[in-house]
Amino acid sequence: MALTQSSLFEDAREPYFDSRESLAAHLREFRWEGKPTGVLATSASVDGCVISVETFVNEFWTSRQRAAHSLHEVSYRACFKPQLPRFFVNRLTRRGDTVYDPFMGRGTTLLEAALLGRTPIGCDINPLSKVLVEPRLQPPHLEAVGHRLSQIDWALDEKCPEDLLTFYHPDTLREICALKSYFRKKLQDGPLDTVDGWIRMVAVNRLTGHSPGFFSVYTLPPNQAVSVTAQQKINARRGQAPPRRSVPKLILAKSRSLLSDYDEETRRVLAKPAELCQLLTGPADSTPAIESSSVDLVVTSPPFLDVVDYAGDNWLRCWFCGIDPAEVKLTILKKVEDWRSAMGQVFLELARVLKPGGHVAFEVGEVRSGRVRLEEHVMGCGAHAGMEPVLVLINSQKFTKTAACWGVDNNRQGTNTNRVVLFRKS
Repeated sequence: MALTQSSLFEDAREPYFDSRESLAAHLREFRWEGKPTGVLATSASVDGCVISVETFVNEFWTSRQRAAHSLHEVSYRACFKPQLPRFFVNRLTRRGDTVYDPFMGRGTTLLEAALLGRTPIGCDINPLSKVLVEPRLQPPHLEAVGHRLSQIDWALDEKCPEDLLTFYHPDTLREICALKSYFRKKLQDGPLDTVDGWIRMVAVNRLTGHSPGFFSVYTLPPNQAVSVTAQQKINARRGQAPPRRSVPKLILAKSRSLLSDYDEETRRVLAKPAELCQLLTGPADSTPAIESSSVDLVVTSPPFLDVVDYAGDNWLRCWFCGIDPAEVKLTILKKVEDWRSAMGQVFLELARVLKPGGHVAFEVGEVRSGRVRLEEHVMGCGAHAGMEPVLVLINSQKFTKTAACWGVDNNRQGTNTNRVVLFRKS
């Protein structure tokens, strides 16, 4: 059932907090369905001195799926829920303020900020991010999408990689290659218009998945693309062959779903943020295109050590978009000290672009079954950049996989909490 506009925007009435004390007092009194907030402490050694901040533990936003605007429903590995940026955007910014994500991924922070009337800025080293983000800030009407799909020559005889028949029916693969060729020719004349950009975004999101709503035979969830060899093993184990899928029909169906909450009020709210937004492709530690002291709030989640293989997950998407994965210098670090060094450089750049009094909400999740607490390591990164660690917020929820830290009772493996370190630029 589609959410109503009142439910989508009701959090906008949350109070704005202009001091550490008022925000901390709010979190102490916060109740989730009657459950009080636990208050602990997080400590870290910085240059021989111990820094300690209050740590608040509760379920600060819903764990329900699809509880946000329908425009968010695109798949991307290791993304957080829209409720996370909403929590901080509502409490630490006002309408018209600028919200930045230096690791924008699928654009959750940017889209949520825009839906709340803030100006979004995003950066990511992965060029696929802009492909996924930009169209959802300026969505077309469903009728325009249907009309454009009807104009594409789906029977175009394009040479297709034969190994992709492991994923696709021959007729489906021919349509995918025809669409890929269509975009290649369009891009020779300049950037795609909003309708073509939308269709490309949806197609990228439908390339592989585990239901009939995707172009492919059954495979891993849509935020990952297995290798051809791995898919051959899946097909053999399941005794399956790629079924015929209609690429234009599935694009239109997914567009209808994504646009189900997109009414004239949402179009009005997004108009100005979409006009002012800034999307960058490049490293997070060097963003000269962003003016100094121009950002009110940063909400982000960086790469977590070696937990996610972005290049391996996105090879098929890169093929479709004409991107050479070897040229994308993704941050995949295995040692904590290397991660801390890289994040230290990012924080220096965040300190430059952040306004005095602005905040950074840095989400670090759990890694290595809770044995590594990145929140402790990142506190030093912020402090060295001249930012004050304000507090740690742990959003603890009952999912299917977690670790155990901070006295929070979770399951045995994976990630069950969002762990956010909040900094303030003095």
